[in-house]
Amino acid sequence: MAAVKTGDDPKTLVSTEWLAAHMNDPDLRIIDASYYLPDMGRDARAEYEAGHIPGARFFDIEEIADGRSVIPHMVAPVEKFMSRMRAMGIGDGHQVVVYDGLGLFSAARVWWNFRLMGKTDIAVLDGGLPKWVAEGREVEDMPPIVRDRHMTVQRQAHLVKDVTQVASASKLGDWQIVDARAPARFRGEEPEARPGLRAGHIPNSKNVHYATLFNADGTMKEGDALRAAFEAGGVDLDKRIITTCGSGVTAAILMLGLARLGHENVSLYDGSWAEWGQFEQLSVETG
Repeated sequence: MAAVKTGDDPKTLVSTEWLAAHMNDPDLRIIDASYYLPDMGRDARAEYEAGHIPGARFFDIEEIADGRSVIPHMVAPVEKFMSRMRAMGIGDGHQVVVYDGLGLFSAARVWWNFRLMGKTDIAVLDGGLPKWVAEGREVEDMPPIVRDRHMTVQRQAHLVKDVTQVASASKLGDWQIVDARAPARFRGEEPEARPGLRAGHIPNSKNVHYATLFNADGTMKEGDALRAAFEAGGVDLDKRIITTCGSGVTAAILMLGLARLGHENVSLYDGSWAEWGQFEQLSVETG
């Protein structure tokens, strides 16, 4: 375990105050990673074009993905990721801050995606765009000025797990599998929104709803309060962890929380329930 992180940390989480103080840093790059589930009825790109933090680029989670996969927004191949980042003007030497329109939701997925590609100088904006706007800070509707920038990518394979690896972990118990979905979905009491998916969870997994990591104002808990959220779900923070959820988005919030607690032996199941829930040969538990 590394040291527990509190306050502003440019590799995990920064406050709106920190971002406001660093807006004019020449090597700062800001990303709007807003993403909404279909039932939310919101258009992330349209909202970005209507108003975003000054200089922010839009990261399209659905497009910067593996287009060959039938599973939603699976991680893009290295070459595609590099190409999209060059076009967005994000590369070596940049400090990146990523936010979203829900406060702390899909931004964590992009934070993890960058780390998977070997770039660690990236932080999530705590409280996201809602907190920024509530504080009366500036937004703009102008597209950013973008200049190509090369990004050196070294994929960190240990940060992601596939269905075969997760099935092995479920059977052997050599990793803790921690599911970020709401308790009723985890228990199989609510149907899945995506058609064709069974209800329930991966056998031998634990449940830590991602929302339990937040304070009342939507910012992330710190220290003992954050640790207690994981321990309430039966998670042993001294053992290695695979995070999962519906489609690999809120699982990244758990990863971010674990990184704040100094837990470094954590991986994310990219396919998550969107993959596991559709294959009849994979066992499902309920309750």
